[in-house]
Amino acid sequence: MTEAAVARGQLGGEIAHWRYALDALRDLDALASTQAWAGLEEYLRTGLRDRLRSVVAAVRIEGAALGAAFESGLPTPALRRRLLSLRARYLQLETVVDFYGDALATRVHPRTRAILRGLDTLATDSMAAVLGPLGLDVPPALVYLDKGLGASILRAGVRLWDQANPSPVAAIKLTRHNASHPTALFHETGHQVNHQAGWNTELALALRRALAPRSSELADMWSGWASEVGADVYAFCLAGWSPLPALANVVDGTSVAVYRVIPGDPHPFPWIRVMFNTALCHAWLGRRGPWNRIAATWAARHAPERAPREAGRLASLSMDAMPDIVEVCTRAPMRSFGGRPLTSIVDPRRASPAELDALARRAGASLLTSAFLQRRDSIRILTWLATRATLDPENAPAHRRRLEDWLARLGEPAFARSA
Repeated sequence: MTEAAVARGQLGGEIAHWRYALDALRDLDALASTQAWAGLEEYLRTGLRDRLRSVVAAVRIEGAALGAAFESGLPTPALRRRLLSLRARYLQLETVVDFYGDALATRVHPRTRAILRGLDTLATDSMAAVLGPLGLDVPPALVYLDKGLGASILRAGVRLWDQANPSPVAAIKLTRHNASHPTALFHETGHQVNHQAGWNTELALALRRALAPRSSELADMWSGWASEVGADVYAFCLAGWSPLPALANVVDGTSVAVYRVIPGDPHPFPWIRVMFNTALCHAWLGRRGPWNRIAATWAARHAPERAPREAGRLASLSMDAMPDIVEVCTRAPMRSFGGRPLTSIVDPRRASPAELDALARRAGASLLTSAFLQRRDSIRILTWLATRATLDPENAPAHRRRLEDWLARLGEPAFARSA
């Protein structure tokens, strides 16, 4: 057998290998258990399975075409190039399939499955609060648990790797340590909403215009942070001060770390981010409130006078400009929101401690059992529940169990709730 024949035979075996690997990805029930798939609302389950099937089918067609090219005698160098391309496509596809498989795997345990379904509902409600009035589509949400400190989102509509296969859902990672204080959910859905509405670019330009007279450096810095600032503002508008304790826990560290300015990082450095969120509370919820305890703790723990010189200078400039920054983020009319500020669509004062306590008093015991209130006021109920452990830390375990019980009821299938 000639050397060319040996090489071609080897190539044929490699093509068969990758085609077989692609065939194995067709079985979506091998991707996740039946119980995990059952943990999704029917529309979400159907949409996700259909999209994954179409993605796998598209790459399998490429594999079949490569097999046919081999049989037709296409020269070996051209086959080799196409094989390497197919292998790269397989690895991309495997990454996508494994991502959703890992997300679904967190839904195997019945209680966790119900809680995550409840969080799916909350995520969808939080996007509908603004996308609905704007006449924009509200994507389904898939919430999953994972390790680490911070939450994240794979936005619906993001291309999985090509123009034909956008992500069919907003897939939101919540960290296990914050599962009992899941307000980071609203920051992540804020990313989805702000992207769809086109606010990120508009906010960046507005911050630049407002801050440039003070300092071009400050204008550049806050403009570069616009996407994360906007997501924090979105979470604040929905849930008031309740995201602040969880945020402070996540971004805390040594004073060196909380003042570290990382070039290109879209997040404000931790100290200024906590102070910005406190400033939102001051502007909309009042000068006195539980947010002041967090701000005071951070001011003592990470005293500005001990900050590294450059970070301290940027922090001082930002604090001087904070009224303007809050004004732009919460009161300036935006084309993205139909010529209105975001706060005219979602008023953060409805999530003030006084308003939430009034809601709880009016509802009484039905606050946590009423299906009507679950659908009408899910976000505010979650916000009230999430703050209980922070305000009453001695009874934090009981408060957290109550929150999880409510989420599990919210996540029960409709037929189970009506039984």
